[in-house]
Amino acid sequence: MREIKRSFAAFGIQAVKETAGRGDEERVTREALDAGWSTIAVVGGDGTCSRVADALLRSGSGCALAVVPAGTGNDFSKTLGVAHHTPGQIASLISEGAHTTIDVGIAGDWYFINSCGFGFDAAVLEATAGVRFLRGDALYIYAALAQLFSYRGLRVEIDGAAPDTNDRLLMVTVSNGPFLGGAFRIAPDASVTDGELDVCLVRDANVIERVRLFAAAMRGTHGRLPAARMFRRKGMTLRFASQPLIELDGELRHARATEVRIECVPRALKVVAAEGLAL
Repeated sequence: MREIKRSFAAFGIQAVKETAGRGDEERVTREALDAGWSTIAVVGGDGTCSRVADALLRSGSGCALAVVPAGTGNDFSKTLGVAHHTPGQIASLISEGAHTTIDVGIAGDWYFINSCGFGFDAAVLEATAGVRFLRGDALYIYAALAQLFSYRGLRVEIDGAAPDTNDRLLMVTVSNGPFLGGAFRIAPDASVTDGELDVCLVRDANVIERVRLFAAAMRGTHGRLPAARMFRRKGMTLRFASQPLIELDGELRHARATEVRIECVPRALKVVAAEGLAL
């Protein structure tokens, strides 16, 4: 953190606020907005960025969000093209005013900036909590491989979009950006500026087919396999037999109802992105 502070100070950016723990992002964001900040640079992963973005969106302030990636998957920073930027490079972008506005999603009461997932995705995220010896992409890959052999699938109705209401699905992902879990291109053609969300439905399959899907998702070619169906929507409603677990920007949430409405909110969030990047 000391090096990050030095890098930002070199560009005249010296004000720093720190969270006391997970869930403290809203308080810190409000303090920053009250102090007149025009850009908030988040040092953290997708979950921290998501919570700050949620607070910014609810404030209606127009404050920009920048990311210094320091999380597990860092999917959102990849979308912004800054996953491998140094703190100094991020500070430079902020000072240059390299701002653009992007779409966000909303699932029930929660905004999301990268992805929203049900089924296998949420089960993998839940499993990562018990793994202490890995970090980064390896953590998600390890947990996902274990779930390939044990996850039992789910049933869901999706505004008539499910392949067959009698089919059990392995997973449903609704993506704003292309990446998931650090190593996977779950929505390879997704754009955060097209006003739509990219949906991926994967029908449940035997272990061999699951392994093929897993490997293809790392390359972003899973949409070519018979078990996967991909399409875009501005909004959709999902109905479950019981309140589902939701993967929301790399964090696990419990839905408050058996019906979850998901919508795209076009050009809602100002962000700092790499120059010349096609979003």
